[in-house]
Amino acid sequence: MLLEFVAIIAAGFALAGVALTLNFVVGKRLPGWVIPASAGLGMLLMAIWLEYSWLDRARSSLPDAVEIASTNEIRVWYRPWTYVVPQSNRLIAIDHRFDRRNAAMPNQVLTQVLLIGRWQPSRQFGVLFDCAGQRRADMVDQVVFEDDGTLRNARWRDLEADDPVLRAACTD
Repeated sequence: MLLEFVAIIAAGFALAGVALTLNFVVGKRLPGWVIPASAGLGMLLMAIWLEYSWLDRARSSLPDAVEIASTNEIRVWYRPWTYVVPQSNRLIAIDHRFDRRNAAMPNQVLTQVLLIGRWQPSRQFGVLFDCAGQRRADMVDQVVFEDDGTLRNARWRDLEADDPVLRAACTD
């Protein structure tokens, strides 16, 4: 966050410097408001670029085995440009490096789900997906695997057939 703040301030100074140089080249004929307006425009453009590039930067920092299943797009009144191009501020990913399957339960996969949000700490937790039953159970403290591979004390949540997280977890 601090680095982005520094980048925004630097962009303001840079665009103000361009306007100052341009003013010098044209013999100081530009109005007095051009330099501070350029600084503000530079800061605004840098902030917008940082907001919209967050998803690509987050994606590039993830290992190859992590599949982004879903993103959240927002439109807010105090960022009117988001009505033209929605901004992504969260993502849900499946970390396939942790995929585990039980031969006794071939339609189930145990994996790790990542919740990553802009300006929020990332979270990771285990989830058992029942691909055939279109449901999931979060692996919390009281959930225990029985000898036959079934879960005890699991709270199953039904999912839609086209749920992107279910589809990402169940792909082989």
